[in-house]
Order: sequence, then structure tokens, then C-alpha cells
Amino acid sequence: MTKPAEKIAKSLSVATDREGKYLTFTLASEEYGIGIIKIKEIIGMMPITTVPQAPGFVKGVINLRGRVIPVIDLRLRFGLNRIDYTERTCIVVVEIPGESGTFTIGIVVDSVSEVLNIKADDIEEAPAFGTSRNTDYILGIARFEGGIRILLDIDKVLSLDEAATVDKAA
Repeated sequence: MTKPAEKIAKSLSVATDREGKYLTFTLASEEYGIGIIKIKEIIGMMPITTVPQAPGFVKGVINLRGRVIPVIDLRLRFGLNRIDYTERTCIVVVEIPGESGTFTIGIVVDSVSEVLNIKADDIEEAPAFGTSRNTDYILGIARFEGGIRILLDIDKVLSLDEAATVDKAA
């Protein structure tokens, strides 16, 4: 195959791998999506116990049916402005890999939107933003009528060190 044909074939393969159902949610008026297979449950806001000396984006831990689960605020993780929580703010409980296997973590989002079935044809590679920003956590960009949704690889939203810190917080 020629170089352009190889690149197209690779892009099609990557997009096909990313095709599927995504839970969509908002942060600061932007729409994001996480593969539904990573989602364990969605819960309303509940009291969060602060963990001393945790990174700023770590809100603390919650007791979810007898299990202690660390909670991060995705707005703060992405460097967005802190806001007061509303009745639509919720915690999306996901499972991510850690040093000792997978662990459960809660992520605070502004609001949950819907579950969408996203086709490979609607997914594009994330644009390059230069070398100074780590965007490995962006799976791709999903196009919709008049807008886009940023698809996240929730496994890569935290660095390995951050994931280990959050895992130990629980």
C-alpha cells in the first residue's frame, strides 16, 4: 500500500475500534463522552469526605454501599473553573486500571446527557495541539448535527502516578 492509503486504512481501523455506545455529559457547556462499557453507575451528589494533602482535583472519598470510592472533579482535572454543584451535578462511577488491577473511581460532571450509539464514520482523530499538551486521553471527536462531542479514554485521564495516588486515597 502507498503511504496515504496506509494512513486511511489505519484511520478507518481506529475509528471502527472506537465505534459504540457512549454516555455523554457536559462540563462547562461542552459535551464529552465515555464508552458505556467503562460506566458502572451514575449517582446523585452525596457527601464527599475530604482527603488531606490530595491533589486539588481529588474531591475526596464517598461510601457507596459499603465501599470507599475516591472521587475526582473532572472540571478541575481539565483545568476548568470551579463551580457550585447544582441539582444536575452527578457522579459517574467508572472502573480504570491501576497498579494493582482495576479500581473504581467517581468522576463529578456538570450533568449527564444521554447514551449515544456513535458510528465509526462520525468519529475523527483528535487534532494535534502541539507537544506542550498531553491529549492522549482524547479518543476522538464525534461529529453531530451542528456540533461535536469529545470522546474520552477514561483510562488515560489520570497519569499512572495520579491514578496510584487516587487509588491509595481510598
